[in-house]
Order: sequence, then C-alpha cells, then structure tokens
Amino acid sequence: MNVGFVGLGTMGGAMAANLARAGFAVRAWNRTAGRAAELADLGVTLARTAAAAASDADVVITIVSDTPDVEAVLFGPEGVADGARPGTIVVDMSTISPSATREFAARLSERGIRLLDAPVSGGSEGAKKGTLSIFVGGDPSALEEARPVLAAMGTTITHLGPVGSGQAAKAINQVILAGTYLGVAEGIVLGLKAGLDVEALVAALSGSAAQSWVLANRSGRMLANDYPLGFKVSLHRKDLGIALQLARETGASLPVAALAETIESGLIARGHGDDDMSALARAIRSLSALDG
Repeated sequence: MNVGFVGLGTMGGAMAANLARAGFAVRAWNRTAGRAAELADLGVTLARTAAAAASDADVVITIVSDTPDVEAVLFGPEGVADGARPGTIVVDMSTISPSATREFAARLSERGIRLLDAPVSGGSEGAKKGTLSIFVGGDPSALEEARPVLAAMGTTITHLGPVGSGQAAKAINQVILAGTYLGVAEGIVLGLKAGLDVEALVAALSGSAAQSWVLANRSGRMLANDYPLGFKVSLHRKDLGIALQLARETGASLPVAALAETIESGLIARGHGDDDMSALARAIRSLSALDG
C-alpha cells in the first residue's frame, strides 16, 4: 500500500518513520524544507509538493498545526486535492475544528476523495513508540481500508461516528487533560508548601485513586520547574479553543477548561508557549510564591 504523508513535525516525523518501518511505501512532504531528512535512511521518498506526495497514494496522512494549515495543505496550490486520485482516503490526524472538518470532507467528496478525521493522543512519546490513541470519524468502510496504516502508528483505534466525531473526541481528551494537569500541578505545589518529601508523595499517590499518566510522567518536571518540549503549551491552548467553541455550540459549560485556557494564555504572553504543557505548574508555583 502506498502512503502519502504531509507534515513532518515532532509528531509527524516519528509517525512517518513508523510507517516506513512497517513496510509501507511512504512519500512525504513538509512545508519547511529539510525537516526529518533522516527519514530517507528508512526508505521514505521526500516529495516536492503535497500534490506529489498524494499522487500515487492509496492513503494520505495529514498532520499539521491548525485548521487553516489543514485547509492550505489540502486545497492550496499543489495541495493534496490536486494530486490525489478519486477513491483515495485522506486521513487528517491534525487537531482542528469539527465543523471545518465536515466542510473539508464535503469539498474532497466532490473530487471523489474520502476523508477520515483521526486526531491522536499520546504525545511525542507515543508517536515515537507507535502507541498513539487514535480517535476516528468518518465512513466505517474507509476506516477498515485505512486501518493497517493507522495500526502502524497507534495501538488504540476507535471509530466514534461520522466525519467530525474524531475531532470532537480529541477536544474532550484535551479538556480532561487540562483538568488533570492542573490538579497534579496544584497537588505538587501544595506538597512543596506543606514541606513534604514530594518524591515520596508522588510514589504514594501512584498507588492511590489519584494515580494518572500525568502524575507518573510529568510530576518530575513540575517538581524541578523545568519543562522540556513534549506537547507545547501553545498547541494545547489552541486545542482548548476548539473545545470551548464546541462547548458554546452545544451549550456545555467547561469552567476548568476555561481556567486552563486563561492560565496558558498568560504563560504564552510571558514567552513559555513552547514549553511542555506541564508548565501549567509554572503558573501555580508563581501564584503560590514558590519562585521569584
């Protein structure tokens, strides 16, 4: 099966590598030239345009930063829609607006191209290990055709309904993460202020009902007040914007997500947009007078 791949950032580069290791013929393109050049050692062909990457593909993966970026790589000059054949399945693994996803699907359908929205969770670690969780919206038969490709990148593939459903599920994922990161950050800060051995505290909490992936994998960063890149604050703030728009459209109230968005906006304004999102603890530490 031939796979076109558009977007070789922190997530996309690792995902394309896993496809090549799984034996797929991958032709890739990235908007910034020179990104992920090491993919050539795995047999990935680097295309000159998105259209060229899609030209002989059975499945085209797109994973870029935001809704306008997806529209550009799909429908811009020499975009995917210009190169893909009728019958091609485009799998957009970006995190974007559910309503825009439905619009893009309709536009592609006019050309005989099928769209699945399949955003992912699991961060850069999951992208490298091929253990991502993938939320899928779209036609079930298209999913079954594309499933072998998705299985090379993730271990949990869940069909959630028609086009746009995957994006709605990812928005919910990001809402839950916002609360979890804030809760762990507040717990770490309270432990520090109370004078506890917080490393011992984390070990104890890991065997309690408070256990979570964030506690296990990000509490150390919060304790050290050091936030190397994992999943950028700026990207999570963008995702929360999508979730809060969906909440407005559906009449849901999301007070914790709104608080997290406000805190993240403050971090971005202070130059921390490229920090891992565990940097939410930076704000809680500052409010608690732990840092100068």
